[in-house]
Amino acid sequence: MSDPTQNPGETASFGFQDIPAAEKAARVKGVFDSVASKYDLMNDLMSAGVHRLWKDAMVDWLDLAPGARVLDVGGGTGDIALRIARRWGARGGRVTILDINHEMLKAGRARDAFAKADPATRFDWVCGDAEALPLPDRAVDAYTIAFCIRNVTHIERALAEARRVLKPGGRFLCLEFSRVEVPLLDSFYDFWSFQALPEIGARVAGDRDSYRYLAESIRRFPPQGAFAAMIERAGFTLVKHRNLSGGIAALHSGWVV
Repeated sequence: MSDPTQNPGETASFGFQDIPAAEKAARVKGVFDSVASKYDLMNDLMSAGVHRLWKDAMVDWLDLAPGARVLDVGGGTGDIALRIARRWGARGGRVTILDINHEMLKAGRARDAFAKADPATRFDWVCGDAEALPLPDRAVDAYTIAFCIRNVTHIERALAEARRVLKPGGRFLCLEFSRVEVPLLDSFYDFWSFQALPEIGARVAGDRDSYRYLAESIRRFPPQGAFAAMIERAGFTLVKHRNLSGGIAALHSGWVV
């Protein structure tokens, strides 16, 4: 069924291509269907394991109150949810892991680590769209999203939905690849992204094109300042960002008042 809110002439980025906006969700779904079973392994290979430090930094900065309810969007394989349970599980609470992709959720639910997670933290698994969250208004205390928001068709809609489901005093926290701000590192990063990464994808996951798309999608994502401005326009306050690894990734934070 077509989206009645979609402008028939509207386009969206899919890597370096501009495609009809109505086609993007299905194209992105195809990418993640393809890579789901190797997603966590590929993250380790792509970042030499550094993504683990970035995710730890994100969850440390989250600073949850006892009994908090967290919505982790695009969290299919459960990496952020598990870290929340390890870091904040003693405080109890609930983490809803939401992903639009069934294969990613399937890969997450199959992980043995969830059986060993702190029993004080409860987990829900939901297949849903970041642009139309299946939650009521003011439902969660924190909204996390890691390496996902650049893949949605309308970033502004995803941010508006984040604002809608957060309670007053709630926290938005996003981890995403960003714009390198260290001289020389940017040249190495370009080589790694466009030469090494697709080759690793071809050899390990049997999928060169999906990893080329992932590299291209990073370059199409707004740089740190522009994305911070988008978060502010969505109605968040106290918006700030922190670069990680010279800007290869960045954390963006905002609050609801």
